[in-house]
Amino acid sequence: MEEAVQRLLAGDRRTLSRLITLLEKGDLQAAGVLKSIDQHTGRAHVIGVTGPSGAGKSTIVDRLTDLARSQGQTVAIVGVDPTSPFSGGALLGDRIRMQRHYLDSGVFIRSVASRGQAGGLPRIVKAVIRLLDASGSDVILVETVGVGQSELAISDVADTVLLALVPESGDAIQALKAGVMEIADIFLVNKADRNGATQMAATVTGAMQLAPGQPDWVPPVLLTAAHSSQGIQDLWDKIQEHRDYLTSASLLAQRRAQRRRMEFLETVEDEMARRFREHVKRDPALITALTEVAEGKAEPFSAALRLLDSRRTQADWLTPLSTGPD
Repeated sequence: MEEAVQRLLAGDRRTLSRLITLLEKGDLQAAGVLKSIDQHTGRAHVIGVTGPSGAGKSTIVDRLTDLARSQGQTVAIVGVDPTSPFSGGALLGDRIRMQRHYLDSGVFIRSVASRGQAGGLPRIVKAVIRLLDASGSDVILVETVGVGQSELAISDVADTVLLALVPESGDAIQALKAGVMEIADIFLVNKADRNGATQMAATVTGAMQLAPGQPDWVPPVLLTAAHSSQGIQDLWDKIQEHRDYLTSASLLAQRRAQRRRMEFLETVEDEMARRFREHVKRDPALITALTEVAEGKAEPFSAALRLLDSRRTQADWLTPLSTGPD
């Protein structure tokens, strides 16, 4: 895969698309690529755009892309979409919503299926971001699926988190306050040409007073109407201001280091779970234990603890299965 790595680092879009597909398929070659490019990551500014459905997130991403491109920056967009119950792929996605950017060689767009994962953000997005970063993207915009409070996972991938609301979202503030309100770096009341936008901004400002934040960064509350680009320049300026703040306060490096630690632990957990599921199919002791539990001959909790206390089974789960014939 060395040739593919070199093409990726040179910004080849076809190679980038192919490597993302390998990640989605769980191909082990992708792990080798990620190891090779790791030292070439960390330059891009990752911006997460979250909020409830109907808040205009895709339009905001579209307008921010326009601004970044006008300044000569390359942009990558990751649109997380609901999973199709039939194909398992993303249902609609930014391929439809942002067609005009497909002719721009400085913009790369990829839809990723949520695959039902909690938090509205599949874990594969973290690896996809590293590929995009290494390929030369200056700005990476991640738009979440829009499931409300459970979108806390966006803080695990983004340097700057934008929370988009609309004037009609007033009743949702109480629910949001205990969740995503706490991880937003910038708030925007989109579709501000509607009645109630100013009141909504005041409600958000009041709710923020109950949420913890960085001591030297007070999340601004902006009014935007993305469909007409109203307020988008101010939003862009605040995004740059936030990145400057993170850099000067040494928080950007801290955030990224914490995300790398979390990704390591999540990967270990996922891989151990995958290997265990594979061993359940082949290990006689595990098959017997599972059968006894299913038939009511063993209590699930205590049976599971007995297996976890077995040194032999722990070693088995940590050992990859042979790829040869059964």
